[in-house]
Amino acid sequence: MKSGRRWRMVVALLASASLAACGGGSGGGGSGGTGSPPSGGFNPAPSPTPPPTAQCSLAERQSWVKAQIDQYYLFPELVAQGVNPAAFTTVQDYIDALVAPARAQGRDRFFTYITSIAEENALINTGSNAGFGIRLSYQGTRVFVSEAFEGAPGLAAGLDRGTELLAINGTSVASLIAEGGPAAVSRALGPSDPGVTRSLRFTDASGVVREASVTKADYALDPVSDRYGVRILDDGGTRVGYLNLRTFIVRRGDDELRAAFRQFQAAGVTQIILDFRYNGGGLVSQAELLGSLLGRNYVGQVFSRTEFRPSLASENRVALFRAEAEAIGVTRLAVIGTEGTASASEQVANAFIPLLGSNLALVGANTSGKPVGQIALDRAACDDRLRVVAFRTVNAAGQGDYYNGLARVMPNTCRAADDLSRPLGDPQEASTRAALDFLAGRSCTPIAGEGVQAPQAAQPERALLRSFTDNAAQREVPGLF
Repeated sequence: MKSGRRWRMVVALLASASLAACGGGSGGGGSGGTGSPPSGGFNPAPSPTPPPTAQCSLAERQSWVKAQIDQYYLFPELVAQGVNPAAFTTVQDYIDALVAPARAQGRDRFFTYITSIAEENALINTGSNAGFGIRLSYQGTRVFVSEAFEGAPGLAAGLDRGTELLAINGTSVASLIAEGGPAAVSRALGPSDPGVTRSLRFTDASGVVREASVTKADYALDPVSDRYGVRILDDGGTRVGYLNLRTFIVRRGDDELRAAFRQFQAAGVTQIILDFRYNGGGLVSQAELLGSLLGRNYVGQVFSRTEFRPSLASENRVALFRAEAEAIGVTRLAVIGTEGTASASEQVANAFIPLLGSNLALVGANTSGKPVGQIALDRAACDDRLRVVAFRTVNAAGQGDYYNGLARVMPNTCRAADDLSRPLGDPQEASTRAALDFLAGRSCTPIAGEGVQAPQAAQPERALLRSFTDNAAQREVPGLF
């Protein structure tokens, strides 16, 4: 989550809260936070902007980062003491050393980080980023396209869900992984800069082996796909609303969510599938909006509570379900998740546990486990934005410490594969089918537990491929290249 202001409070459950809920967590107001509350919220005084003559030396940047962590970090007792900044050659490596005790307890798994103000603002405000526009996953020594974004070079070249990537610039993917692990594939694909070109050999969804030279370019992330983002599914005469939300990080997602629920309203659906299988989180404000669009019957009740460290308890806030013209009264809800589901997307699911009870299920696999969010602190002269874990979110019943994922706290779970052989939103795709089965009251196999594979699994589980140099978009949209 993220929250925002000019240092800026960007609350992100990065996958997460009213400040910002996402894979990491922050919230933003003005031009730069992810998920600042719609009304009020934690807005500390801006950090002083260094005078124009100030040098953004490594030592000065490290000193500034340490001061912010000392003041705002959610777990002050878990900040390492006596860390020598001179021992580190990057700001991020120094941050990682400071929060290592929290990471060891699973409370800050690289959620606190330094990024570019300009880059992140462009992503939040317009979805702007650069790359092939594909989301990759791997299983063993094989790499697949899990999703392709409209308007990007990858889809135009024939790379879509189900495509298997065979070789990069003449080197086989299998040999890259055998020699250097998944990171070697990430490196071979190169930086996410416009103009970077790679020759790719791949098997498309129809089974034809193809080769294409694909050049990375600027494109805008669309939070809700025009191809499959919103659907009305007919399950034996029962109409079910299907929503695939790719990310909470792009502001125009608000309008796309409202448009989706106008369709659900018109169709009279009250049973909903939220497909968050790759949603790493984003703006808390957007998570709260989605909750209100689902919860017409809960207006005025608690959606979530945001809690800061004791010294900042005066900044704690309560988010209520709001009246929205497009809202429906959800009666049964299935949330599709995977290890890529984090922060704001987990926050939405958690919020409905005390409200829907047995009418709520997690479908697919266990989620990432990020019940905390970040605020964004800006040092404009250096284009530095520090996203620091500063709050946790809980639901109306006070539940929220799902650091091991949602599988152990959800009332129901149904294990299902991420079926790349079928398009997202297809009622016969394995996870979508399992979600429909739950909504219809049909039986399912529970998710085994956090990170635990089914005993009969013959292959390692598929996981999203991570970039070796995450930019703002790749932090918020896991698996993006």
